Amino acid sequence: MKKITTPISDDEIASLKVGDQILISGTMYTGRDAILPKLAELANEKKSPVDLKGMAIMHTAVSDAGIAPTTSNKEEIESTIPDLSENGVKIHIGKGKLSKKTADSLNKNNSIFVVTPPVAALLTDKVLEKKCVAFENEGIEAMFQLKVENIPGIVAIANEKSI
Repeated sequence: MKKITTPISDDEIASLKVGDQILISGTMYTGRDAILPKLAELANEKKSPVDLKGMAIMHTAVSDAGIAPTTSNKEEIESTIPDLSENGVKIHIGKGKLSKKTADSLNKNNSIFVVTPPVAALLTDKVLEKKCVAFENEGIEAMFQLKVENIPGIVAIANEKSI
């Protein structure tokens, strides 16, 4: 099990291989269908509400019930991965299979895709702090900043390979 702390460096990303089991700690952001297209657009305009460099984004909503990944290959989510990677996001966390085009964009930008178990109780227990940082009007789909310790995952796409 490899321990990762955000912000993560390019060298650390380059050292990860498909199938590696990892534990992510530090700061991560959340986003789903409602806000990821908006975030990608702002990032492309250099107006992101947060610094994305070396960060992780989990494809999830945040509610009182907790967090659990949503399917990452939904058009509203997958279409944002190339732009967000180009703007500094190094780890995209979710579930499901991504297209070859998206995998190629991850590789081009030295970013990875990590799958995590959709077990809200397990993941929620790893969240130490949470606060809304953007798109508050979207409710549970707003963008949250999470302080996390040991979010488990498996590297699914990295360094020109895919599960």
